[in-house]
Amino acid sequence: MADLKTKKNNASVESYLNNIDDPQRAKDCRKIYQMMKEVTGEEGNMWGDSIMGFGSYHYKYESGREGDWFLAGFSNRKNSISVYIMSGFSDYDSLLSELGKHKTGKSCLYINKLDDINEDILYQLIESSVKEMKQKYKTEG
Repeated sequence: MADLKTKKNNASVESYLNNIDDPQRAKDCRKIYQMMKEVTGEEGNMWGDSIMGFGSYHYKYESGREGDWFLAGFSNRKNSISVYIMSGFSDYDSLLSELGKHKTGKSCLYINKLDDINEDILYQLIESSVKEMKQKYKTEG
């Protein structure tokens, strides 16, 4: 069974944030960093080269595959900021309808800039997802 390539590591969070070229994108990422830090009560850690994750949980699938992953996270990508809502979006239709300009994937929320969205709604999405993941995986906190 192949190991998961994206793992928590000791790379510098500050260096990651400082290397975001676009000043507005850097400001937005720092604000998301603070939101996630507040919601999780955890410092961010780098997961792989480009994802900042907060907290963690251990999963085990029926297939026997298991691993550790972050409760909440984000990544500065070329075209958008990817915000990882690990619980998915099936329970969040009403919040998403109030969020503003965004796209979603399975557990990814794609936003171009914080000015496009309601930051209070983003905070609620992160908070709800973290709570759900902690309950589902019985993590501390």
